[in-house]
Amino acid sequence: MKLPRTTLFLILLALGLGSFVYFYEIRGATVREEIKEQKQQIFSFAEDDVQALTVKTKKLTLNLERSNQSSNSKWLIKSPISEPANDAIVSYLMDLLVKGKSDAYGGKLSTLPTPANELGQFGLDEPQATINITLKNQQSHQLILGRSNFNGRLLYAQADPPTKPNGNVNVLLVSTDFQNAVNRELSEWKQPVDNVKSTPLPSNLPLPTPTNAK
Repeated sequence: MKLPRTTLFLILLALGLGSFVYFYEIRGATVREEIKEQKQQIFSFAEDDVQALTVKTKKLTLNLERSNQSSNSKWLIKSPISEPANDAIVSYLMDLLVKGKSDAYGGKLSTLPTPANELGQFGLDEPQATINITLKNQQSHQLILGRSNFNGRLLYAQADPPTKPNGNVNVLLVSTDFQNAVNRELSEWKQPVDNVKSTPLPSNLPLPTPTNAK
């Protein structure tokens, strides 16, 4: 039996729409999500991979190194002073570096291909902070923090910028938590002093003599 031309057209149209829905909406959604997650992650190293950090702001250059002594602080300040670091403060920054992602608008990655000579508009020519990361395998990474975006909710940044930019470079949008993590006074980076323990009084002190009431 020969099908009417209109019916045949509707069947072909339905098959075409079904194929589009499968490949774009179902199968394509999985691929797009995997690509999105892969590109959004700033760095791929783990916390235990990091051996040293250098945090450079406009007020301070701080060198941190992982301690080999388990009984003391996990991190040590190597310069501008030499003493144990505040593990909570360093761990906060480390968590951002390990888990940090580039935020997205409307489902699109916040990676902006930008000519190298236009980095100044993002505050990346004179950054507010630069974080250098050295891994135990001697590999190194760098995160440069620029100025805030138009609504102040995110920061422009560069991860592992090329030594000699050729053409466009990628500008990221990262959390302002990075700004809070690095813009600190030196005293905040130092291990806090334990004021709970007090010095015991000598045992040979004379006891106070009670006053006789009249």
